[in-house]
Amino acid sequence: MSDDLQQRIQAAIADPKNVGELPDADAVGTVGSPDCGDMLRMWIKFKDEGGRRVIDRATFQTFGCETAIAVASVATELISGKTADEALNLSGADLSAPLGALPPMKIHCAQLVEGALRSALAPEQSAPAPAAAPNAPTLFDQLGVGSEKQVKVVLHKTPNP
Repeated sequence: MSDDLQQRIQAAIADPKNVGELPDADAVGTVGSPDCGDMLRMWIKFKDEGGRRVIDRATFQTFGCETAIAVASVATELISGKTADEALNLSGADLSAPLGALPPMKIHCAQLVEGALRSALAPEQSAPAPAAAPNAPTLFDQLGVGSEKQVKVVLHKTPNP
């Protein structure tokens, strides 16, 4: 991974934007698997702007690597002000573009964010994923559901250099 990309990712995760649940969201999408651990949920709230229904705010919650957090953070900023159709026309590469080109082993992070966006805005067109309703359990609650495996989540804060 290039130093420039790593610095952009570090900056995005040092101060991630739009993290957490969004009360009264108009749309919620979830992708991922509790078995492998990569999961992302996105909440979207719309508003009327000049006769157009646009995304007012989007938030996310994820169990994923730093790159997934960074892509979700910049993507929620990127889709603000767009219509659902405009947001659906964005690819994973578009959603991660503010960070720079991702290396091949990190492209799945952008695809995870794209999948959550599609799950929220066009659930009938997205890949099969657990359905998420506005009052769905959190990702933490859902992590162990339907899995025979025991999952231990350890939260820690990395020290600032």
